[in-house]
Amino acid sequence: MIDKNSLIYIAGHTGLAGSALVRRLNSMGCHNLITKNHLDLDLRSQSDVNAFFNREKPEYVILAAAKVGGIWANNAYPAEFIYDNLAIEINIIHASWMTGVKRLIFLGSSCIYPRECPQPMKEEYLLTGPLESTNEPYAIAKIAGIKMCQSFNRQYGTRFLAVMPTNLYGPNDNFNLETSHVLPALIRKFHEAKLNGNKTVTVWGSGTPKREFLHVDDFADACVFIMDMEDRVYDALLVNGKTPLINIGCGHDLTITDLSMLIKEIIGFNGDIVFDSGKPDGPPRKLMDVSRLNRLGWKSSVSLSDGIRNTYQWCLKSRVFDPGL
Repeated sequence: MIDKNSLIYIAGHTGLAGSALVRRLNSMGCHNLITKNHLDLDLRSQSDVNAFFNREKPEYVILAAAKVGGIWANNAYPAEFIYDNLAIEINIIHASWMTGVKRLIFLGSSCIYPRECPQPMKEEYLLTGPLESTNEPYAIAKIAGIKMCQSFNRQYGTRFLAVMPTNLYGPNDNFNLETSHVLPALIRKFHEAKLNGNKTVTVWGSGTPKREFLHVDDFADACVFIMDMEDRVYDALLVNGKTPLINIGCGHDLTITDLSMLIKEIIGFNGDIVFDSGKPDGPPRKLMDVSRLNRLGWKSSVSLSDGIRNTYQWCLKSRVFDPGL
């Protein structure tokens, strides 16, 4: 279990997940957090990462740093998505072993599961079928990170665990229409349409795919819950031969059409929604099986409607929609 005075390194602390983890740990009284932005530490550089770990000697590591984006970004920059993510996780996981990190939590993504994966997606479905082509390079990088955790645990007795979040959203999300995921993109689209008096909002795809969404504060709470488990419970997740993997989600989903209608209502847009079926849908459904985590004693608590309202109010307060931001 985590001592409040422990040195905890959060890689990617300014991002959506990382900033939520900082908030959650601070609320617990954990103030010995180690953070570095990308200007001070290039996580793609093995020598820089090794020097950092040798100097700081973190006891716990949460690897939330990654190059992320939606369908458009994954299609446009496949080389960057596989190279950057592989380099980041290889360097941090290896340095964590070299310096004796007690526990490491590696953040993956639900896209690691096969495109035609049975629903809901169980942890054991990993590597049972072809991946979704639109984000395959990113998914392969994340799968490599999971297998690194498993391999280091097996060979060196480390205690590295991968968590697979569903689609996250909340404060500090990416609201750039070219690179963001569907929920923050829709928030921005409906907000701007309302301000501009537009009669319609165009949504990519048919609107029929179903997606699951988890507020990032819920996700951070789940990660800390896992990191803070008693040794016997945590170590049971790492038994030899078992992939050190656990899903994190809310356990229910909705169609992109229903999501669009909900965001439209929350923002107060009075026009119509138009679906552009010429744009890619991605997988037909992506719902995480979270029964394993639920049995351990954790369940999500932030409803989707409350979470979207919270996120939209944060956007307005932070002025993320202002021109040039």
